[in-house]
Amino acid sequence: MLKKILALVTLLYAAACFAAVDVNQAGAAELDSIKGIGPAMSSKILDERRRGNFKDWNDFVARVKGVGEANAAKFSAEGMTVNGAAYKGAAAAPAAKK
Repeated sequence: MLKKILALVTLLYAAACFAAVDVNQAGAAELDSIKGIGPAMSSKILDERRRGNFKDWNDFVARVKGVGEANAAKFSAEGMTVNGAAYKGAAAAPAAKK
């Protein structure tokens, strides 16, 4: 019985460690826990969020200076979400016709 309880606690801890961090709800420490986001970037994110929650990833990229599509993809891969959604990336540009 004790082994089952310990296993359950371990699984819950592991799930919590890999839980997504929603940019509209996270504090500075949670944002800093995402690889690629340091104190300077988290303060930019929090400053913009004070003006209003981010609607989606496009809104996030447009409003936070220093975040482009590449950084958004990296942050999403590290577990950051905007309103629970992972970054999908920009639509591929259509191939040029000859």
